[in-house]
Formats: sequence, structure tokens, C-alpha cells
Amino acid sequence: MRAVFFFNYDLCSSFFTIMNWKKLPYREIKNRVFEALGNNLNYQNEQILGLPATYLDQEQFYFNAPFLKDAPFLSVMIHNPNHIGCHTYSSGESYFKGTHQIEIDLIRICAEEIFNAEAGGYDGYVAPGGSEANIQAQWIYRNYFMKEKGAKQDEIGLFFSEDVHYSAYKGCNLLSIKPVCIKVDENRAWDLNDLEQQLIEVKKRGIKYPIIHLSMGTTMFGSIDSADAILAVFEKHFEDFFCHVDAAFGGFIYPFTATEDDSLSFANSKVHSITIDGHKMLQAPYGTGIFLCRKGLMEYSKTEEASYVQGTDFTLCGSRSGANAVAVWMILMTHGSEGWKYKMQHLIDRTDRICDKLDELDIEYYRNPDMNIVTIKAEQIPASLAHKFHLVADNFNDPKWWKIVTMSHVEKHVVDDFLIDLQKSI
Repeated sequence: MRAVFFFNYDLCSSFFTIMNWKKLPYREIKNRVFEALGNNLNYQNEQILGLPATYLDQEQFYFNAPFLKDAPFLSVMIHNPNHIGCHTYSSGESYFKGTHQIEIDLIRICAEEIFNAEAGGYDGYVAPGGSEANIQAQWIYRNYFMKEKGAKQDEIGLFFSEDVHYSAYKGCNLLSIKPVCIKVDENRAWDLNDLEQQLIEVKKRGIKYPIIHLSMGTTMFGSIDSADAILAVFEKHFEDFFCHVDAAFGGFIYPFTATEDDSLSFANSKVHSITIDGHKMLQAPYGTGIFLCRKGLMEYSKTEEASYVQGTDFTLCGSRSGANAVAVWMILMTHGSEGWKYKMQHLIDRTDRICDKLDELDIEYYRNPDMNIVTIKAEQIPASLAHKFHLVADNFNDPKWWKIVTMSHVEKHVVDDFLIDLQKSI
């Protein structure tokens, strides 16, 4: 059965809060970054004896390259500020307070402007990736249940759909949390009957404290989990649970294109944390995942033993690149909220075009209309064609689906070439 969706899009509307961060001219972006860098400790000209770090190797990275005066991100990278800690929670190490402020503003934009958090009602940091951010959430909630509820590890379960990102399993393995996988229906939605039955069964096996992992854009299908329907089932069986939203892929597109509800944002009081990835839709360097959570939760991952770190540490990774936080902030400031809506709508339009042709050719596929992922049934497309255009399989050993992702590099002529070849193949 072909999954086809139709919708009307109003560029000025979004189901999320009215986003209104302003686009800045490049000169101002550059000036603010260099001003922040100037407020950091400088390894070149200050008397620094105690830090186990320094600027990047000068045999490979040269401070006096003339282009650096117009390259704020590269300048920050070479100066190598460490953003260890969580600067929305504590001021952190004073050595790099300038670029810390840029990260704090970035977290504010993501939490308040994009995901409807109350002003100051959140914590967050730029993680090495979405996998860490997802595991960070599991770590916090496991620690909360053990500390506040006296839970044993085998009484804590992570619940997710069969379309979940593999980091859910990785976190369960690392943290000794019980994984519970729920089936999906033909529309890639959680099978609520299976969920109901599994909740009954796991309670018999001693699970008392659920962590719910919802997806805003699953890896293979771009499907969006329905928070209200899923959480309503959990509320029938459990008094205490936490809900984490994995928006690693969808977080920088879906809030700008969707038009129906805000159940996967902080506007929903049952959502406690969110993951986003800057290095997917935002085109930031790899290592720019973002973790967001409500105030009062971050302290459950506080590492008291990190006493030599000003403000201590709360993250899995510890030391992390300040330059990556600057890169994400620069991108958001370059576009502004309206510019980013326009850019994401351009990708939706291009994805619509692919789906229109697939409908014409009567080819079966799945697509959420507010996302830029199209997943085609494997029997509908020759493997040679999938390999030619570097489509991604759900399982490369035995493909049942092939995935197209319409990213910024996917130009119209590439789409045309694919569609022409596809039509010839049938």
C-alpha cells in the first residue's frame, strides 16, 4: 500500500512557537565571534601554566595566515577553546567565558525559539553528536530513578519503536537499562496494541520505571512519533516516566515545516528532553549534536569527582570543542528564523517533486509530508539504480527499503537523472 500524504503549507506558520531570531549581517557575526574570542584566555600571550591544553599544532595550523582575519570559525578552532561542562547550569571554566556565551545563546535559540521552552527553563550543551545526546538523556533518567525512587537497574526500561536509531540500544548496553522495542504499523506509527501488551508483560517482569524514546524523524523513514497517543497508553500503566525526543534528524526541519501540533516540543509538559543534530540539516561540522532538557534534570549527571573543573562536568564526553558551538550559532545567525523556514521549504518542494513522479509511476514508498526523506520499497527499484545514486538500504545484506534524503547538495538535475533512469527501468 502506497503511503501518500497531501498538505497545504503556509510559510509564515508553524505549529511550534513563533520563531523570531533575527538574521545578522556577516560583519556583525564576525565581530561578535572575534569579540568572544578576545574574552577567552589566550594561549599565545598569557601566562598559563596549569591547563593541560594549548592551541592547535603550529606546524599544521598557522596563526598568522592572512585569511584568518575574515574566518571567525577557523580562528576559534585554531585557538582551541574547551567548552567542558554545561554553561546554562554553571558558569564553567572562566578561561573561555567569551565563547561560552555564544554557546549559551545558541542553546537559548534552540530551546526557546525552536522548541517552546520557557525562558531560562532549560539546560543544554553542544555534544559530539546525537548518539551522545540520546545516551545523555538515558543516563540522567536512570540516575534520577535510582537516586529519587530507589530503583534497581533491572527495574528501568527504555521503550522505543522498531524504527529507532541504534543509539537507543547502545545506551541500554552501556547503562544496563532494559530495551523494549515496540512494533510499528504500515504507516510507521507505534502499534498501540503491541505497546499495551508489552507494558503488561514488562510490569510482570519487574519494570517499574519507563524512559520513553520518541523520534522526530526516524533514521530510515523520517517518520514522526505521535506523542499524545503513545504517552496516553503509558499513563494508564505507570505514574512515573520520562520522555525523550530524538530530533537528531528532524529538529532543524520539522519545526519549520509542520503545521498541526506541538506535542514533541517543550510546550508538551510530558516532554523532558530533546536531541538535535547541527551536522545534519544545519550543515554544521560533524561533532555538533545538541542536548536540551528541562531545568532540574541536568544535575543528575553531575560528576562531583571532576572537582578540578570550574563548575564541574555533567556530560559524557567531558572536554569538547568550543569552535563547534560557534559554527552552529553562526549558521543560525546567517539565516535567521525566516531564512531557515524558506530554506527548509525549498527542500520540501524538491521532495514533493520526487513523490509526484513516484505516484505517477505507481511506485510504493513512505514519506511524512513535512520531511525530506522518501523511502522506497526495494522490489520497486533495481539495486543497480539504488547503488548508482548511493541510496541507503535499511539492511545492506537484505534490503527491503531504499532511502532518498533530499539535502542541500541534491540539485534538480540529480533528481531529474534519477527519475529518468527510474522510469526507464520500469
